[in-house]
Amino acid sequence: MRYLASFLFISLAGLRAEMPKPMGSVLQPYVDDKVLAGAVTMVADKEKVLDVTTVGWADIAGKKPMAKDAIFWIASMSKPITATAFMMLVDEGKVSLDDPVEKYLPEFKGQMVVAEKDAEHVLLKKPKHPITVRNVLSHTSGLAFKSAVETPTLDMLPLRVAVLSYAAAPLQFEPDTKYQYANAGINTAARIIEVVSGMSYEDFMQQRLFAPLGMVDTTFWPSEEQEKRIATSYKANEGKTDLEATTVGQLHYPLHERIRQPMPAGGLFSTAADVVKFCQMLLNGGQLNGKRYISEAALKQLQTKQTAEGLNAYSLGYQLNGSSFGHGGAYSTNMSIDPAKGLVTVFMVQNAGWRTDEGKKILPAFQKAAADRFGKP
Repeated sequence: MRYLASFLFISLAGLRAEMPKPMGSVLQPYVDDKVLAGAVTMVADKEKVLDVTTVGWADIAGKKPMAKDAIFWIASMSKPITATAFMMLVDEGKVSLDDPVEKYLPEFKGQMVVAEKDAEHVLLKKPKHPITVRNVLSHTSGLAFKSAVETPTLDMLPLRVAVLSYAAAPLQFEPDTKYQYANAGINTAARIIEVVSGMSYEDFMQQRLFAPLGMVDTTFWPSEEQEKRIATSYKANEGKTDLEATTVGQLHYPLHERIRQPMPAGGLFSTAADVVKFCQMLLNGGQLNGKRYISEAALKQLQTKQTAEGLNAYSLGYQLNGSSFGHGGAYSTNMSIDPAKGLVTVFMVQNAGWRTDEGKKILPAFQKAAADRFGKP
Protein backbone atom coordinates (compact mmCIF):
# COMPACT_ATOMS: atom_id res chain seq x y z
CA MET A 1 0.00 0.00 0.00
CA ARG A 2 2.85 2.35 0.84
CA TYR A 3 4.40 1.72 -2.57
CA LEU A 4 1.04 2.34 -4.28
CA ALA A 5 0.64 5.65 -2.42
CA SER A 6 4.16 6.67 -3.42
CA PHE A 7 3.43 5.78 -7.04
CA LEU A 8 0.22 7.80 -7.05
CA PHE A 9 1.97 10.78 -5.46
CA ILE A 10 4.75 10.71 -8.04
CA SER A 11 2.24 10.26 -10.90
CA LEU A 12 0.06 13.14 -9.72
CA ALA A 13 3.11 15.36 -9.25
CA GLY A 14 4.21 14.57 -12.79
CA LEU A 15 0.73 15.26 -14.11
CA ARG A 16 0.65 18.64 -12.36
CA ALA A 17 4.04 19.50 -13.84
CA GLU A 18 2.75 18.72 -17.34
CA MET A 19 -0.53 20.63 -17.02
CA PRO A 20 -0.51 23.97 -18.87
CA LYS A 21 -0.30 27.00 -16.63
CA PRO A 22 -3.31 29.29 -16.22
CA MET A 23 -2.90 32.65 -17.90
CA GLY A 24 -2.74 34.58 -14.63
CA SER A 25 0.26 32.64 -13.37
CA VAL A 26 2.07 33.39 -16.65
CA LEU A 27 1.38 37.13 -16.52
CA GLN A 28 1.47 37.98 -12.80
CA PRO A 29 5.28 37.70 -12.41
CA TYR A 30 5.71 40.54 -14.91
CA VAL A 31 3.36 42.70 -12.82
CA ASP A 32 5.27 41.80 -9.66
CA ASP A 33 8.54 42.78 -11.35
CA LYS A 34 7.06 46.15 -12.46
CA VAL A 35 7.56 45.35 -16.11
CA LEU A 36 3.82 45.25 -16.79
CA ALA A 37 1.23 47.49 -15.13
CA GLY A 38 -1.74 45.31 -15.98
CA ALA A 39 -3.43 43.32 -18.71
CA VAL A 40 -6.66 41.81 -19.94
CA THR A 41 -6.28 38.68 -22.03
CA MET A 42 -8.86 36.53 -23.78
CA VAL A 43 -8.69 33.20 -25.53
CA ALA A 44 -11.54 31.98 -27.72
CA ASP A 45 -12.45 29.34 -30.25
CA LYS A 46 -15.06 29.65 -33.00
CA GLU A 47 -17.98 29.33 -30.63
CA LYS A 48 -17.09 30.71 -27.23
CA VAL A 49 -14.62 32.54 -25.03
CA LEU A 50 -12.44 29.94 -23.31
CA ASP A 51 -10.55 32.17 -20.90
CA VAL A 52 -10.67 35.71 -19.56
CA THR A 53 -7.77 36.84 -17.38
CA THR A 54 -7.11 40.17 -15.70
CA VAL A 55 -3.89 40.97 -13.85
CA GLY A 56 -2.37 44.06 -12.31
CA TRP A 57 -3.62 47.60 -12.41
CA ALA A 58 -5.59 49.86 -14.72
CA ASP A 59 -4.23 52.72 -12.59
CA ILE A 60 -1.29 52.04 -10.30
CA ALA A 61 -1.39 55.32 -8.38
CA GLY A 62 -5.14 55.11 -7.89
CA LYS A 63 -4.94 51.43 -6.86
CA LYS A 64 -7.55 50.60 -9.48
CA PRO A 65 -7.37 46.92 -10.43
CA MET A 66 -7.55 45.97 -14.07
CA ALA A 67 -11.12 45.04 -15.05
CA LYS A 68 -12.23 42.82 -17.91
CA ASP A 69 -14.20 45.71 -19.46
CA ALA A 70 -11.22 48.08 -19.42
CA ILE A 71 -10.82 50.09 -22.61
CA PHE A 72 -7.54 50.31 -24.50
CA TRP A 73 -6.13 52.35 -27.35
CA ILE A 74 -5.57 49.55 -29.85
CA ALA A 75 -3.59 51.77 -32.24
CA SER A 76 -2.51 49.87 -35.37
CA MET A 77 -4.90 47.02 -34.65
CA SER A 78 -7.21 49.50 -36.41
CA LYS A 79 -5.44 48.64 -39.69
CA PRO A 80 -6.75 45.07 -40.12
CA ILE A 81 -10.21 46.16 -38.98
CA THR A 82 -10.22 48.86 -41.66
CA ALA A 83 -8.88 46.42 -44.26
CA THR A 84 -11.61 43.91 -43.43
CA ALA A 85 -14.27 46.58 -43.90
CA PHE A 86 -12.65 47.45 -47.23
CA MET A 87 -13.00 43.84 -48.39
CA MET A 88 -16.77 44.13 -48.03
CA LEU A 89 -16.68 46.55 -50.95
CA VAL A 90 -14.42 44.18 -52.90
CA ASP A 91 -16.98 41.43 -52.32
CA GLU A 92 -19.70 43.73 -53.64
CA GLY A 93 -17.73 44.38 -56.82
CA LYS A 94 -17.46 48.09 -56.09
CA VAL A 95 -13.67 48.15 -56.03
CA SER A 96 -10.83 45.90 -57.18
CA LEU A 97 -7.56 45.36 -55.36
CA ASP A 98 -5.57 45.87 -58.55
CA ASP A 99 -7.27 49.11 -59.53
CA PRO A 100 -5.06 52.21 -59.44
CA VAL A 101 -5.90 54.41 -56.46
CA GLU A 102 -6.36 57.34 -58.86
CA LYS A 103 -9.46 55.63 -60.28
CA TYR A 104 -11.26 56.56 -57.06
CA LEU A 105 -9.13 59.46 -55.85
CA PRO A 106 -8.17 61.67 -58.84
CA GLU A 107 -5.79 63.69 -56.67
CA PHE A 108 -3.27 60.86 -57.09
CA LYS A 109 -3.06 61.28 -60.87
CA GLY A 110 0.44 62.25 -61.96
CA GLN A 111 2.07 61.38 -58.66
CA MET A 112 5.84 61.08 -59.07
CA VAL A 113 8.49 58.97 -57.33
CA VAL A 114 11.84 60.10 -55.88
CA ALA A 115 14.67 59.00 -58.18
CA GLU A 116 17.53 60.81 -56.41
CA LYS A 117 17.72 62.79 -53.20
CA ASP A 118 20.41 64.49 -51.14
CA ALA A 119 20.80 67.67 -49.12
CA GLU A 120 21.02 69.79 -52.27
CA HIS A 121 18.42 68.36 -54.63
CA VAL A 122 15.54 65.98 -55.26
CA LEU A 123 15.05 64.39 -58.67
CA LEU A 124 11.62 62.99 -59.48
CA LYS A 125 10.50 60.58 -62.17
CA LYS A 126 7.31 58.91 -63.27
CA PRO A 127 6.74 55.59 -61.43
CA LYS A 128 6.54 52.40 -63.49
CA HIS A 129 2.89 52.18 -62.50
CA PRO A 130 0.55 54.23 -60.32
CA ILE A 131 -0.04 52.96 -56.83
CA THR A 132 -2.81 50.37 -56.55
CA VAL A 133 -5.35 49.54 -53.90
CA ARG A 134 -3.33 46.42 -53.09
CA ASN A 135 -0.24 48.61 -52.59
CA VAL A 136 -1.84 50.93 -50.06
CA LEU A 137 -3.24 48.01 -48.04
CA SER A 138 0.07 46.12 -47.97
CA HIS A 139 2.56 48.97 -47.26
CA THR A 140 4.19 48.61 -50.68
CA SER A 141 2.98 51.89 -52.23
CA GLY A 142 5.93 54.15 -51.52
CA LEU A 143 3.78 56.51 -49.43
CA ALA A 144 5.40 57.94 -46.32
CA PHE A 145 4.27 56.93 -42.82
CA LYS A 146 2.46 60.27 -42.52
CA SER A 147 2.47 63.64 -44.24
CA ALA A 148 4.26 66.76 -43.07
CA VAL A 149 0.97 68.45 -42.12
CA GLU A 150 -0.19 65.69 -39.74
CA THR A 151 1.14 67.44 -36.68
CA PRO A 152 1.28 67.77 -33.70
CA THR A 153 -1.06 64.75 -33.51
CA LEU A 154 -2.37 62.35 -36.14
CA ASP A 155 -6.07 62.82 -35.46
CA MET A 156 -6.83 66.45 -36.30
CA LEU A 157 -7.17 66.46 -40.10
CA PRO A 158 -10.36 65.33 -41.84
CA LEU A 159 -9.63 62.14 -43.75
CA ARG A 160 -10.21 63.86 -47.11
CA VAL A 161 -7.63 66.54 -46.26
CA ALA A 162 -5.06 64.09 -44.92
CA VAL A 163 -5.29 62.02 -48.09
CA LEU A 164 -4.90 65.11 -50.27
CA SER A 165 -1.62 65.75 -48.47
CA TYR A 166 -0.40 62.22 -49.26
CA ALA A 167 -1.19 62.68 -52.93
CA ALA A 168 0.69 65.98 -53.03
CA ALA A 169 3.99 64.37 -51.96
CA PRO A 170 6.15 62.18 -54.21
CA LEU A 171 6.41 58.46 -53.56
CA GLN A 172 9.52 57.45 -51.64
CA PHE A 173 10.17 54.35 -53.78
CA GLU A 174 8.76 52.46 -56.75
CA PRO A 175 5.52 50.68 -55.85
CA ASP A 176 5.93 46.94 -55.08
CA THR A 177 9.72 47.13 -54.60
CA LYS A 178 9.83 47.71 -50.83
CA TYR A 179 7.80 47.30 -47.67
CA GLN A 180 7.49 50.53 -45.68
CA TYR A 181 4.96 50.69 -42.88
CA ALA A 182 2.66 53.59 -43.70
CA ASN A 183 -0.38 54.93 -41.90
CA ALA A 184 -0.92 56.96 -45.06
CA GLY A 185 -1.68 53.83 -47.08
CA ILE A 186 -4.41 52.51 -44.77
CA ASN A 187 -5.89 55.99 -44.44
CA THR A 188 -6.00 56.23 -48.23
CA ALA A 189 -7.87 52.93 -48.43
CA ALA A 190 -10.36 54.28 -45.89
CA ARG A 191 -10.92 57.37 -48.04
CA ILE A 192 -11.75 55.04 -50.93
CA ILE A 193 -14.37 53.44 -48.66
CA GLU A 194 -15.97 56.87 -48.33
CA VAL A 195 -15.95 57.60 -52.06
CA VAL A 196 -17.24 54.19 -53.11
CA SER A 197 -19.85 53.71 -50.37
CA GLY A 198 -21.12 57.27 -50.22
CA MET A 199 -20.82 57.13 -46.43
CA SER A 200 -18.31 58.62 -44.02
CA TYR A 201 -15.64 56.13 -43.02
CA GLU A 202 -16.71 56.16 -39.37
CA ASP A 203 -20.38 55.56 -40.27
CA PHE A 204 -19.42 52.68 -42.55
CA MET A 205 -17.42 51.05 -39.78
CA GLN A 206 -20.21 51.50 -37.25
CA GLN A 207 -23.03 50.31 -39.47
CA ARG A 208 -21.28 47.49 -41.30
CA LEU A 209 -18.98 46.08 -38.60
CA PHE A 210 -19.21 47.41 -35.06
CA ALA A 211 -22.96 47.45 -34.53
CA PRO A 212 -23.73 44.10 -36.22
CA LEU A 213 -20.90 42.36 -34.34
CA GLY A 214 -21.97 43.89 -31.02
CA MET A 215 -18.69 45.77 -30.59
CA VAL A 216 -20.31 48.23 -28.21
CA ASP A 217 -17.10 49.77 -26.84
CA THR A 218 -15.19 50.14 -30.11
CA THR A 219 -14.93 53.78 -31.10
CA PHE A 220 -12.70 56.62 -32.23
CA TRP A 221 -14.28 58.86 -29.59
CA PRO A 222 -14.56 57.26 -26.13
CA SER A 223 -17.45 58.88 -24.30
CA GLU A 224 -16.84 60.50 -20.95
CA GLU A 225 -18.15 57.31 -19.32
CA GLN A 226 -15.84 55.17 -21.44
CA GLU A 227 -12.89 57.44 -20.68
CA LYS A 228 -13.20 56.39 -17.03
CA ARG A 229 -12.58 52.79 -18.14
CA ILE A 230 -9.50 53.52 -20.23
CA ALA A 231 -6.46 51.76 -18.79
CA THR A 232 -3.66 54.20 -17.97
CA SER A 233 -0.68 54.07 -20.32
CA TYR A 234 2.75 53.46 -18.80
CA LYS A 235 6.39 53.82 -19.77
CA ALA A 236 9.67 53.31 -17.96
CA ASN A 237 10.77 56.07 -15.62
CA GLU A 238 14.01 57.90 -16.35
CA GLY A 239 16.14 55.44 -14.43
CA LYS A 240 14.26 52.44 -15.84
CA THR A 241 13.62 51.26 -12.29
CA ASP A 242 9.84 51.57 -12.30
CA LEU A 243 6.80 52.48 -14.39
CA GLU A 244 5.33 55.95 -14.74
CA ALA A 245 2.05 57.08 -16.26
CA THR A 246 2.02 58.65 -19.72
CA THR A 247 -0.44 59.58 -22.45
CA VAL A 248 -0.75 58.81 -26.16
CA GLY A 249 1.36 61.37 -28.01
CA GLN A 250 -0.31 60.59 -31.34
CA LEU A 251 -3.74 61.71 -30.09
CA HIS A 252 -5.36 64.98 -29.08
CA TYR A 253 -6.95 65.20 -25.61
CA PRO A 254 -9.65 65.11 -24.32
CA LEU A 255 -10.45 62.01 -26.32
CA HIS A 256 -14.22 62.44 -26.39
CA GLU A 257 -14.10 65.79 -28.22
CA ARG A 258 -15.42 65.53 -31.77
CA ILE A 259 -12.85 68.04 -32.93
CA ARG A 260 -10.74 64.92 -33.23
CA GLN A 261 -10.97 63.05 -36.54
CA PRO A 262 -11.24 59.28 -37.07
CA MET A 263 -7.83 57.78 -37.83
CA PRO A 264 -8.29 54.54 -39.83
CA ALA A 265 -4.69 53.43 -39.41
CA GLY A 266 -4.54 53.74 -35.63
CA GLY A 267 -7.32 55.63 -33.89
CA LEU A 268 -9.60 52.98 -32.42
CA PHE A 269 -10.28 52.27 -28.76
CA SER A 270 -11.75 48.93 -27.77
CA THR A 271 -12.10 46.18 -25.18
CA ALA A 272 -10.83 42.62 -25.21
CA ALA A 273 -14.41 41.36 -25.53
CA ASP A 274 -15.08 43.49 -28.62
CA VAL A 275 -11.85 42.47 -30.33
CA VAL A 276 -12.59 38.80 -29.63
CA LYS A 277 -15.93 39.10 -31.47
CA PHE A 278 -14.18 40.56 -34.50
CA CYS A 279 -11.54 37.81 -34.45
CA GLN A 280 -14.11 35.04 -33.98
CA MET A 281 -15.83 36.24 -37.14
CA LEU A 282 -12.57 35.76 -39.01
CA LEU A 283 -11.92 32.36 -37.41
CA ASN A 284 -15.41 31.33 -38.56
CA GLY A 285 -14.55 32.01 -42.18
CA GLY A 286 -15.92 35.55 -42.33
CA GLN A 287 -19.23 35.00 -40.57
CA LEU A 288 -20.59 35.04 -37.01
CA ASN A 289 -23.95 34.19 -35.49
CA GLY A 290 -25.50 33.50 -38.87
CA LYS A 291 -24.39 36.77 -40.52
CA ARG A 292 -21.71 36.85 -43.20
CA TYR A 293 -19.40 39.87 -43.20
CA ILE A 294 -16.83 38.96 -45.83
CA SER A 295 -16.57 36.08 -48.30
CA GLU A 296 -14.18 33.18 -47.91
CA ALA A 297 -12.34 34.47 -50.97
CA ALA A 298 -11.87 37.87 -49.31
CA LEU A 299 -10.72 36.22 -46.10
CA LYS A 300 -8.14 34.22 -48.07
CA GLN A 301 -6.70 37.48 -49.40
CA LEU A 302 -6.35 38.73 -45.80
CA GLN A 303 -4.42 35.57 -44.92
CA THR A 304 -2.19 35.57 -48.01
CA LYS A 305 1.19 37.30 -48.25
CA GLN A 306 0.86 40.26 -50.60
CA THR A 307 4.44 41.51 -50.41
CA ALA A 308 7.22 40.39 -52.75
CA GLU A 309 9.75 37.69 -51.96
CA GLY A 310 12.19 38.82 -49.29
CA LEU A 311 9.90 41.53 -47.91
CA ASN A 312 8.03 41.53 -44.59
CA ALA A 313 5.23 38.97 -44.41
CA TYR A 314 2.19 41.23 -44.71
CA SER A 315 -1.16 40.70 -46.36
CA LEU A 316 -3.86 43.36 -46.66
CA GLY A 317 -3.79 45.10 -43.30
CA TYR A 318 -2.61 41.98 -41.48
CA GLN A 319 0.73 40.78 -40.17
CA LEU A 320 1.39 37.11 -40.94
CA ASN A 321 3.14 34.76 -38.53
CA GLY A 322 3.26 31.10 -39.45
CA SER A 323 -0.29 29.74 -39.38
CA SER A 324 -1.69 32.86 -37.72
CA PHE A 325 -2.66 36.32 -38.91
CA GLY A 326 -3.41 39.42 -36.85
CA HIS A 327 -1.82 42.67 -35.79
CA GLY A 328 -0.21 44.49 -32.90
CA GLY A 329 -0.59 48.04 -31.67
CA ALA A 330 1.90 50.75 -30.74
CA TYR A 331 1.21 50.32 -27.02
CA SER A 332 1.80 46.54 -27.18
CA THR A 333 -1.77 45.32 -27.72
CA ASN A 334 -2.18 42.31 -30.00
CA MET A 335 -4.77 40.12 -31.64
CA SER A 336 -4.06 36.84 -33.38
CA ILE A 337 -6.25 34.42 -35.31
CA ASP A 338 -4.82 30.92 -35.77
CA PRO A 339 -7.06 28.63 -37.88
CA ALA A 340 -4.62 25.72 -37.50
CA LYS A 341 -4.96 25.76 -33.71
CA GLY A 342 -8.58 26.90 -33.85
CA LEU A 343 -7.82 29.79 -31.51
CA VAL A 344 -8.12 33.52 -31.12
CA THR A 345 -5.85 35.30 -28.63
CA VAL A 346 -6.30 38.91 -27.57
CA PHE A 347 -3.69 40.71 -25.47
CA MET A 348 -4.65 44.12 -24.11
CA VAL A 349 -2.08 46.28 -22.33
CA GLN A 350 -1.06 49.96 -22.46
CA ASN A 351 2.70 49.98 -22.60
CA ALA A 352 4.69 52.73 -24.30
CA GLY A 353 7.97 50.83 -24.54
CA TRP A 354 8.99 48.05 -22.20
CA ARG A 355 11.01 48.94 -19.11
CA THR A 356 13.28 45.93 -19.66
CA ASP A 357 13.71 43.35 -22.40
CA GLU A 358 11.65 40.99 -20.24
CA GLY A 359 8.63 42.84 -21.56
CA LYS A 360 9.18 41.39 -25.01
CA LYS A 361 8.63 37.92 -23.56
CA ILE A 362 5.14 38.60 -22.20
CA LEU A 363 3.09 38.26 -25.39
CA PRO A 364 4.88 35.08 -26.59
CA ALA A 365 4.53 33.56 -23.11
CA PHE A 366 0.79 34.29 -23.09
CA GLN A 367 0.27 32.94 -26.61
CA LYS A 368 2.23 29.76 -25.84
CA ALA A 369 0.26 29.18 -22.65
CA ALA A 370 -2.99 29.68 -24.57
CA ALA A 371 -1.95 27.25 -27.31
CA ASP A 372 -0.75 24.65 -24.79
CA ARG A 373 -3.95 24.84 -22.80
CA PHE A 374 -6.62 25.32 -25.47
CA GLY A 375 -5.14 24.77 -28.94
CA LYS A 376 -5.74 21.82 -31.19
CA PRO A 377 -2.95 19.24 -30.98
